[in-house]
Amino acid sequence: MTAAPHAGLDAALLRAAPAEYDAILLASFGGPEGQDDVIPFLRNVTRGRGIPDERLEEVSHHYRANGGISPINAQNRALKAALEAELAARSIKLPVLWGNRNWDPYIPAVLQEAYDAGHRRLLMVTTSAYSCYSSDRQYREDIGMALASTGLDGKLAVDKVRQYFDHPGFVRPFLEGTAVSLAKVRAELAAAGTPEAPVHVLFSTHSIPTRDAEAAGRSDDEPRTFEGGSAYVAQHLAVARTVMAAVEPAAVEGADWSLVYQSRSGAPHVPWLEPDINDAIADLAAAGTKGIVVVPLGFVSDHMEVVWDLDTEAAETCAELGLAFDRAPTPGTHPLFVSGLVDLVCERTVANHIADRPAMTDLGPWYDIAPAGDSRNFRGEKPAIAEHGSTVGLAPGVAALSEGALARGGSATHV
Repeated sequence: MTAAPHAGLDAALLRAAPAEYDAILLASFGGPEGQDDVIPFLRNVTRGRGIPDERLEEVSHHYRANGGISPINAQNRALKAALEAELAARSIKLPVLWGNRNWDPYIPAVLQEAYDAGHRRLLMVTTSAYSCYSSDRQYREDIGMALASTGLDGKLAVDKVRQYFDHPGFVRPFLEGTAVSLAKVRAELAAAGTPEAPVHVLFSTHSIPTRDAEAAGRSDDEPRTFEGGSAYVAQHLAVARTVMAAVEPAAVEGADWSLVYQSRSGAPHVPWLEPDINDAIADLAAAGTKGIVVVPLGFVSDHMEVVWDLDTEAAETCAELGLAFDRAPTPGTHPLFVSGLVDLVCERTVANHIADRPAMTDLGPWYDIAPAGDSRNFRGEKPAIAEHGSTVGLAPGVAALSEGALARGGSATHV
């Protein structure tokens, strides 16, 4: 289905005019690829926070246990190859570049290489589907700072596709995976002689600071309210409901669900989104639940926070409590997901243009152009790329931004 525009948000913000692009930039978080990389990688992630190496070593155990290797880079190489194959199958001649925020290949170097190769306008696809600072605005800040540091501001333009939390290409792989995992857990309970035992589906996503969550989806000009107090929470809840409603009724009969959080990394005194998945599992077990299905709804691929926090820690919690457990897969390189990402590219291109903007919840389709104040950076203002710089939605008296221009976070421009 294609949903109606957001209530309380100027519909003109939803779309950017299609444009000519030279290449696609696949942007991701990055991760270490050996034991010697772990501490330098964690320094990159925590840069500016003054965290000593001794503390970083204390939190590196999940990387150390995996040989110092995060799965994310290999997964991004596979996704890049899958995107290239899908583009070729559609005869779309856009090369796919890949850059990371926190590890090689670093975004500034990739932008410089793109410019040196003759590219002048890139369209960025990130490996983050939802709306919050770290999954949207921070990518735009990283591009903005990279353009400034390389001297490419005004020479190389970078735009970004919309957040795709409810795009069919992202959601439908979770539909399939949830149904399969429910069947596995019910089969395990049946084998144990308790086929009618209660089963609970936990939709899990990354916890973030409550203040960051509350800033997601905001507009300085048109304040909006969201279920759960933020667009980040509301988007996850909406997608979870969509998944549960679309799975075969017989599969979900007798199964309840809830949204939980994982991978908290902040100071104990700072409020983050709760409940933690392991606390939720313990509470469910105490209430009589016998089977747990974990759906990593907030994640694109099986990176470290999936294979450690879910496949290791959450699975161990279930085992200790005697609960049947299964974890649904992330989209990864599922053909529907890969095809959906290419569709998102085609929404923004002149050639092979797709005018329709599909969305599987009534929150979407999310906007191309971020309104002022959305997912504000509370840690300090940084330059960020404008979302398809134009006069659309600018406050009165604010000059239009050139493509690829920098805008200061929190200004009246689209940042």
